[in-house]
Amino acid sequence: MVFGGGGVTGVGWTIGVLAGLAAAGVPVDRADVVVGTSAGSVVGAQLTSGLPLDELYERQLRPATSEIPAKLGLGLLLRYALSGIGGDDRTARARLGRLALRAKTVPESERREVIASRLPSSEWPTHTRLVITAVDAESGEAMAWDRDSGIGLIDAVAASCAVPLVWPPVTINGRRYVDGGVRSPVNADYATGWSRVLVFAPITVAIRPSGRVNRQLASLGPGVRSAVFSPDAEARRAMGRNALDPAHRAPAAKAGRRQADRIADAVRREWA
Repeated sequence: MVFGGGGVTGVGWTIGVLAGLAAAGVPVDRADVVVGTSAGSVVGAQLTSGLPLDELYERQLRPATSEIPAKLGLGLLLRYALSGIGGDDRTARARLGRLALRAKTVPESERREVIASRLPSSEWPTHTRLVITAVDAESGEAMAWDRDSGIGLIDAVAASCAVPLVWPPVTINGRRYVDGGVRSPVNADYATGWSRVLVFAPITVAIRPSGRVNRQLASLGPGVRSAVFSPDAEARRAMGRNALDPAHRAPAAKAGRRQADRIADAVRREWA
């Protein structure tokens, strides 16, 4: 199971969908491997924490008092697009990473507290392999961490959620890391070795072809059965235009839960 990025509203939508699917009898908590990018790393850590999905859903409906409001406007998106032009994939990622290192943001410690407040547990799950993606801000190297990587879960999720130019790069063992979405909003190609892959992606648009979900799923091989689920029109309206606005978290979660009723049969066919 792969969870893509999409800000605080993306977390809300995905948890809403998962809660609705679970209520419909779809065993979404039984994945062998969970891959999480940015918002999806939060979802992955929450889903594999052992906390019931109903409780995770209720958390999304509460006032988001621990979140820091931010804006993901057109100007920022344009800077992302321009940084991705030219050079190979790693060079483009390093270019954006260097911009992130120079950006003025909230202190790293303050942002880490926000991430810690989102996670029911600070320990990696032992019953399911959780893979969290990030990017080295200086070298552009793509990272995929799990419980055997020797990195704390909170640090890994914080790095995966370090949106460039908005949140501070995260320091781990002397290196600085930014959002796993810098490589791809989904990173579905990390789900290697499995015959069925389900993707829940609040955002699927990628600047570079290598980051596009369809290409990544195709790279898994011809025998792999996969499906991608993204917000429908109602959910997109509920999520609003700013994925980093905590005020839209609860509406996004409610819309996700309603959407689950409409996609439950399709998900069940893929999951069965």
